[in-house]
Amino acid sequence: MALSAKAELVSVYIDRRPALVRFFALRTGSEDRAEDIVQDIYVRLEAMTETSAAEVENPAAFLYRIGGNLMLDGVRKGRRSAVRDQAWSDAGGVAIGGMSVADQPSPEDAAWARLKLDQVAQALEGMNPNVRLAFRLHKIEGLTHAEIAARMGVSRSSVEKYVSAVLARLLQQVGWP
Repeated sequence: MALSAKAELVSVYIDRRPALVRFFALRTGSEDRAEDIVQDIYVRLEAMTETSAAEVENPAAFLYRIGGNLMLDGVRKGRRSAVRDQAWSDAGGVAIGGMSVADQPSPEDAAWARLKLDQVAQALEGMNPNVRLAFRLHKIEGLTHAEIAARMGVSRSSVEKYVSAVLARLLQQVGWP
């Protein structure tokens, strides 16, 4: 019994699959990308009608042509993606030391930071106002212990105890980091 045209194409594909993977791995420089291309060739073969499969005169060349087109599509897609990413970066990004960095945190990072901030605020609620002030001046405004002591009219040792007390409480209630 003779194979249908589509079944014959699939048979040639199965026979040539290892050679196709090697061929496209050399062209793309990636074994994984080559495997993807060869798998996509199979998907294209399965999508063909019997009539279009019957029109194929050289099945091996046809397989390489499909793979070549898929490889070029991937290159074009990569270029479009690079142009789109560059436009996005130019519009809203910042470069530091030649590295592009986002000027906004990801939604997950923003939600995590908000949760941690709420936990810190809750942990600070029950503390002495002088302790909270010393902590704010040191960690938020960046003052040294000596500067805080002068501003609050207390000893440097007291400021150190205040800040240590807050840090111990935060570690206990909020955790690290």
